[in-house]
Amino acid sequence: MKKIGLLFLLLQISCASQKSAKINGVSFVSSREKATQENVNNVLNIYANHAAVMPFGFIRDINSPEIFFNTERQWFGETKNGAEQYVNILHKNKVKVMLKPQIWIRRGEFTGTLKMKTEQDWVALENSYEKFIITYAQLAKESKIELFCIGTELEQFVVHRPDYWRQLITKIRSIYKGKLTYAANWDEYPKVPFWKELDFIGVDAYFPLCESKTPTVEELKQGWQPWKIKMKAISDSNNKPIIFTEYGYRSVDYTAKKPWTVDRTDEAVNLKAQANAKEAIFSEFWQEDWFAGGYVWKWFLDYKNVGGEKDNRFTPQNKPAEKIIKSFYKNN
Repeated sequence: MKKIGLLFLLLQISCASQKSAKINGVSFVSSREKATQENVNNVLNIYANHAAVMPFGFIRDINSPEIFFNTERQWFGETKNGAEQYVNILHKNKVKVMLKPQIWIRRGEFTGTLKMKTEQDWVALENSYEKFIITYAQLAKESKIELFCIGTELEQFVVHRPDYWRQLITKIRSIYKGKLTYAANWDEYPKVPFWKELDFIGVDAYFPLCESKTPTVEELKQGWQPWKIKMKAISDSNNKPIIFTEYGYRSVDYTAKKPWTVDRTDEAVNLKAQANAKEAIFSEFWQEDWFAGGYVWKWFLDYKNVGGEKDNRFTPQNKPAEKIIKSFYKNN
């Protein structure tokens, strides 16, 4: 009886451990080159257990319905072959993967504003997007990928064509049997109509938190409170956990005022602000049972030549923020 009781206790501990495991991820940026073992070693060095792999499709302008992808003009990591190579080497090192195909619109137009003017163009966009996303659903199946993201920050497309997205999810599930999410922008996720059809509510977590030049951890934690209440309510109403499909802050003054702003080299570097923001987000979310983890934005392959004390971009590499991430991921 003692042996049975001990076995039961061990099983309980094992199940509890599995249940509480979080996604401690990085956004593995597409590169011109193949991923090497050294590139993955840098991911392992911060104790990350997940990586988002991001192949790309391109649209010529905001009014165009045609998506170009898997072409010779793209960088290696942006193609299907590149994504597959990244996935294989990550899996070889026991790093799990979220495959997250993304759209880039010429001149950096925000994908959330992608909206067609005619029914004909809507249908053309839908057909083009289906070819794009099904290509990668097939890769997700073949490569036994753990999590597949069906789209990223496509608010107008989602809001105006919800029936299309529901039938697309059905088609994806007929191919790929793993977990599904969608990466909604921070101000988009409450409007997404199909969370119940997915496994995770995906949020790109660029929420405005405070207007301080160098916000303290306590200021940032306080700034999170109203957003947390809303996220938990949506998680509860859909009975789905939330993941941060992207989370991150630039190493710049006022980093938490408008965290979605793109990299600009002319803004003052503030390493402390970025580090504090990382510490606050870990403190506020990783212990919540309705929260499943996230992927830090962003992690470049060429580790030695990115980031550093003079860099004001999103990457935490070679900055104090990296040490915060490493310490937290190691112990969680």
